[in-house]
Amino acid sequence: MHRPLLLTDFAERAARVFPDQEVVSHRAGRITRRTMAETVERARRLASSLSRLGVGVGDRVGTFAWNTQEHLELYIAVPAMGAVLHPVNIRLHESDISYIVDHAGDRVMFVDDSLSDRLPRVDCVEHEVVMGGGERDGALSYEQLIAEGDPEFPFVSVPETSAAAMCYTSGTTGAPKGVVYSHRSTVLHTLLQSLPDAYGLSESDTILPIVPMFHANAWGLPYAALMVGAKLVLPGEIAAPADVARLIEAERVTFAAAITTIWHGISQLSTVPDVSSLREAVAGGAPVSESLLRDLDAIGITAIQGFGMTEVNPLLGVGRPPARLDPADPAWMSARLSQGRPMPLVGVEVDEEVGGELLLSGNTVASGYYRATAEQSNRFTEDGWMRTGDIVTRDGDGLLRLVDRTKDLVKSGGEWISSVELENAIMMHPAVAEATVVAIPDERWGERPYAFVVPRAGASLDVPDLKAFLQERVAKWWIPQDIEIVGEIAKTSVGKFDKKRLREQVATDRRG
Repeated sequence: MHRPLLLTDFAERAARVFPDQEVVSHRAGRITRRTMAETVERARRLASSLSRLGVGVGDRVGTFAWNTQEHLELYIAVPAMGAVLHPVNIRLHESDISYIVDHAGDRVMFVDDSLSDRLPRVDCVEHEVVMGGGERDGALSYEQLIAEGDPEFPFVSVPETSAAAMCYTSGTTGAPKGVVYSHRSTVLHTLLQSLPDAYGLSESDTILPIVPMFHANAWGLPYAALMVGAKLVLPGEIAAPADVARLIEAERVTFAAAITTIWHGISQLSTVPDVSSLREAVAGGAPVSESLLRDLDAIGITAIQGFGMTEVNPLLGVGRPPARLDPADPAWMSARLSQGRPMPLVGVEVDEEVGGELLLSGNTVASGYYRATAEQSNRFTEDGWMRTGDIVTRDGDGLLRLVDRTKDLVKSGGEWISSVELENAIMMHPAVAEATVVAIPDERWGERPYAFVVPRAGASLDVPDLKAFLQERVAKWWIPQDIEIVGEIAKTSVGKFDKKRLREQVATDRRG
């Protein structure tokens, strides 16, 4: 008998097999502790109340929220009733939020009370629900929906290819694009990311997803915690590096995932809390540098690089060195800096005709964008491959190494300069905290690299010294003529360096 792959199974099994496992949630200084059994019961109540509001199979339900207990309950309830969960990025501009909610056609929108003033009204939304105890004009109360719901409401069975969730790309190169995740895709992704050579998750773990639940489903970690029965810690608004480190200490977190900038901030703390419980930290969203890995090693945090994208649900590879390598071998660190071996069940091709672009296919890879334009559809080939826009190399061990994004490569004098490799070289300087490189037009060479560099706290850094440092590490013609020392570098809503904005900034400055 064929049994469909549904997220419902994870929730029902968690309540049955791990009923007393703890879910810890932070919200505005308050801490809530519930069990998995209580969490799934509340999700059933929520699903029944949504059903009474008219939400049915295939309807989109939006969330505008922090990483909290309520958001986890929505992660369970919405797909389990056959509807589609749509977490919306709380850090986007109001116009982008309106566009995304309207484009998705969200019928109900759940919003944290502390975020109410950031959420615009959108015509397609029939009901708004406030979480956290606050109020919003005309909105329903989350806890009232829970109280009025049926604790034994049966979760529905839908085809495994049915949509379970959808996330939108951040829109740094155009309008945000919607990516739909099926139940089958998400179940397979959850299984794959929990494998020993991926994240190696188990019941003995305490998982802390610092990565927002609106960012590619928090990299799938809430569902993984349900599947393996791990304790789950939801940080709410906590994001400052010192506060994250204290949370790791307080809850004895064993596995945490965050954008690279969070781990960089923790590595620079003058006093680091006791983080000895942490067996592994995942850094993603931007490439890690050797200096960051060594800084984290020095304070007892073993970090690995997670590589993926919204379109892949999202994990594609983990920067783990092959077993044959010894940590004393320089190739071992090089492998840590790689994007890792591709996950099982994912097809990978490298198109050398366009400079080494990475192409992907498989059960966890999107086959198209939601309500795509003709231009957006060009990223997907007729024979099932997705063009990622990433330029990579692949070695004999199967390790992928990101050379650059096609849009971020610098073509100078007819030759390519990898902004990623140049950034890593700059980051090796002991006085550098952060660095990014963009291409700028040049009359003689076509394009030249322009570097933005943030010094470490209390360190002295000057441009001639940095250029001299680079001469020993990259080709002379790679060295940027323009290096700008700045206090901070502009970032996108998900914490990546905002290269589009930086290029525009340089162009504006040059026009005067």
